[in-house]
Amino acid sequence: MKRISVLLADDHAAVRNEYKRLLKLEADLEVVGEAKNGQQAVAMVKKLSPAVVLMDVSMPLLNGIEALRQIIEAVPATKVLMLSSHNDDVYIAEAMNSGAMGFLIKYTAANCVCQAIRQTNTGRTYFSPMVSKHFHQPKHK
Repeated sequence: MKRISVLLADDHAAVRNEYKRLLKLEADLEVVGEAKNGQQAVAMVKKLSPAVVLMDVSMPLLNGIEALRQIIEAVPATKVLMLSSHNDDVYIAEAMNSGAMGFLIKYTAANCVCQAIRQTNTGRTYFSPMVSKHFHQPKHK
């Protein structure tokens, strides 16, 4: 079985460590790198070409939405799942309109992050249950 390569992009080391711990338990998922800001995420995607990026919306130097745009332009095959502590419709809409494959709320994402990675890797969108309950999913570009 081919493993799905994942880049973790979040400015909080504890968040990255928690996702890394979770993904290590899955035989088909592999963390290939970690970025602590948006600029680093873009550079690492260009270098590593991961299948999926889990990226925080709010990061220093370059926010997650702008990093998402640059990643999609530079490495279109990489799928990006956005992470946030907030289920703000404006962030969600902006992320999806910029090319994100899904949107996860951090405190609920631990239960569904592996499913989200697998689903977006196949080209399907994924939303945390809390997001999909109140947000009409836009058509992906």
